Amino acid sequence: MGQQQLLLIVLGVIVVGIAVVVGINLFNANAVSSNRDGVVSDLNNLGAMGQQYYKKPISMGGGGNTFTGWTLPAELDTTANGNYAITVAAQTVTINGYGTENAEDGNDVHHRAAVGPQTIVVSKIN
Repeated sequence: MGQQQLLLIVLGVIVVGIAVVVGINLFNANAVSSNRDGVVSDLNNLGAMGQQYYKKPISMGGGGNTFTGWTLPAELDTTANGNYAITVAAQTVTINGYGTENAEDGNDVHHRAAVGPQTIVVSKIN
């Protein structure tokens, strides 16, 4: 085999190696982004459930303009996107969502939703 052919083979191996590394990095970044989107979506859905409880009269199984007594449905405290925990006060609920993917700094994806009677504010913690 000639020197030019060996050089082309080595160059081809280097190009393929770089392409594989870039592909793995893109896949991981997409997985984290997708997990963040899923956690935020779950937090919004859980927040809406809390608001529904807040607005429903006590006679119909609701809170009667208070969040006191609301709990996460047992089947929704853990989903494919992550785990969720709530802290309930009379006029606010805080929902923490911990994703299944590791974020850029190596810690789990973490978002928090502050739920009020009229608003749901989701913020990125990690």
